[in-house]
This record gives sequence, structure tokens and C-alpha cells, in this order.
Amino acid sequence: MTAVSGVSVGPATIDDVPAIRAIYAHYVSETPISFETEIPDEAEMERRFKAIATLGLPYLAARSESGELTGYAYAGRYRERRAYENSVEVTVYTAPQHQRQGVGRALYETLLSDLHVLGKHAAFAAITLPNDASVGLHEAVGFTPVGVFREVGFKFGRWHDVGWWQRLI
Repeated sequence: MTAVSGVSVGPATIDDVPAIRAIYAHYVSETPISFETEIPDEAEMERRFKAIATLGLPYLAARSESGELTGYAYAGRYRERRAYENSVEVTVYTAPQHQRQGVGRALYETLLSDLHVLGKHAAFAAITLPNDASVGLHEAVGFTPVGVFREVGFKFGRWHDVGWWQRLI
């Protein structure tokens, strides 16, 4: 478990799924950051959680000093083909009331360290644009922009671009 500025980061458990779902629900219903348009139910979130565990990849939870889950991060396969096995796609979500408090950075620092130990080579992150906070977080932990998919997702009545960032681990 890693602690950074009052935030502890460690492995998420199946018991964290309701709190993870609650954080994710905000991004689905209130923002274009997730291109999902319906909040997944708890069973679907459990299925996703278990799928990451089956891959042997990290799924992390950040907690405040009081034990509240303040954010989460995980790594998933980048692509299915074997030559991609040392590349991962990474995701981080912070509870809205805990943004800009170091939670995302603490999650990413732990996630990237764990991925290094696992022998992963490259991490990729997709960011719905515009999103200055997410771009700033990713660049602060060493990601660099590699390209933009124009008007790739339609949500809330408009088209959104998706930028891709990469970091070698």
C-alpha cells in the first residue's frame, strides 16, 4: 500500500465495486469523459472487475484517511494479439469531490510502478477532449500525446475527439 498526501493506494477488492460504480456513475451521467450512456449495474461492474483480475493486471483503490474510496485506477489489455502483451491501456477516475487533491497522481504512480514490476513496457491512455485536468494529470506523470481521433464519440448532442497519450514504463 502506498500513501501520498493523506491518500492510501492499494489493491481494490470486490467489496469496493459499489463505491467504484458510484464514482464511475458521475462520469457516465454527467460528463462526456466516458462514452457509455447508461450507468452499468453492479453485476456488470463486478464482471469488469473480475476480468481485470483474471488478466493479472492491477486494479487499485485510493482511500482517504477516513477510509472513503476517493478514486480508482486499473490497467487492461491494449490489444488482443500476442505482440501487444507488454502494452496496456490505463484508466483513472477520481471522485468529483476529491479532484485536484493528488488522488489521480497517487493512483498513477502506484499503477505505473506495479506495471513496471509486471514487466509491462508501454501504457496508453485515451482522453476525451477537451479535458485540461486529465491532460495535465497524464503529462505530470510522464505521458506524452501521440494522436487525436477526431469526432469519434457522440454524447450529449455533440461529437467529441479522443486524444491518445503514451508512456513507456
